[in-house]
Amino acid sequence: MRVGFGYDSHRLVTGRKLILGGVEISHEKGLLGHSDADVLLHALCDAILGAIGEGDLGRHFPDSDPAYKDIPSRELLVKVNGLAARKGCLVNNIDSTLVLEKPNLRKYINKMVENIADFLDMEPARVNVKASTNEGMGFTGRCEGIAAFAVVTMRSRGQGSRRSNR
Repeated sequence: MRVGFGYDSHRLVTGRKLILGGVEISHEKGLLGHSDADVLLHALCDAILGAIGEGDLGRHFPDSDPAYKDIPSRELLVKVNGLAARKGCLVNNIDSTLVLEKPNLRKYINKMVENIADFLDMEPARVNVKASTNEGMGFTGRCEGIAAFAVVTMRSRGQGSRRSNR
């Protein structure tokens, strides 16, 4: 069993789409970044990379590389998951938290869970996504940006896949 922790944050700006967990969220601002800036998927990538001892997202997909300009973060997550699989590891369980004041994400959470489970070929019951405010404190509280935290447990390949866990 391996455990990884990930964190990411991005600034909110006008003129960008807000993408969280692979879902386009209706909001007047989006996240600024080299890719689509999906903080949830970035935190998840870093958690997986940490669990397998492979550094962080920037090491594998540097923002200086034009190949990753505006890339959907789901593609980064699939690549990171492939790296984990090549090292003999599969994601077992995910717990994640988005920290933001607005917008309210209640109606989007289930789709985020479905997306993440699909991107990682795992049971949705093994994926947890939460959203919380920061009670008006800090950059998230002032609606300047969004932060995400993720914890993953990893297991050795062969201990059950999505299909065998049904």
